[in-house]
Amino acid sequence: MKHPDTQAPPRAALKIAIVGPESSGKSTLACALAQALNAEGVAAAWVAEYAREYYADRPYRSTPADIEAIARGQLAAERAGVGEVLLCDTTALTCKIWAEVAHGAASPGLLALYRPTDYALTLLALPDIPWEPDPLRSHPTQRDWLLGLHREALAAAGIAPLELGGAHALRMERALAAIRALLPKKQAV
Repeated sequence: MKHPDTQAPPRAALKIAIVGPESSGKSTLACALAQALNAEGVAAAWVAEYAREYYADRPYRSTPADIEAIARGQLAAERAGVGEVLLCDTTALTCKIWAEVAHGAASPGLLALYRPTDYALTLLALPDIPWEPDPLRSHPTQRDWLLGLHREALAAAGIAPLELGGAHALRMERALAAIRALLPKKQAV
């Protein structure tokens, strides 16, 4: 047994980005992955989409300042997350794309918050499931276009996402396999 003073510092959490167009199953996937990993003995936490908290007690509007505040809140929630694996239900990428679509460009402050290489794995949820209306969603017929914007932004950042489509069980199987491959192998005691 190692002396407490000689133990290695705790490893940083493995951060998994879950991104994609509106109503593509990101939240469902993040929650289910956290539950599945916890059931396997992996301490996993779902970092919920901060925009929902942000707009919970204020009217929905989209200003560049609001979008930047949401990105800062999302990153703060990630920093506060505890566990071996953090399943980040959207990232500053979503805010970047939202700003570009709604306002023509992302602010310099927002671009500074966009750090796609902070994630060990990026899961890109495909919009091949039925649209579900929601007060924060506004592009029911443009999800394929939004998917293209996600692909372009990730490619520009040098990120090769794992694209997840099809039935929930298939998405889960592929995502769990990719996450398990990143986890340290458990040492036999």
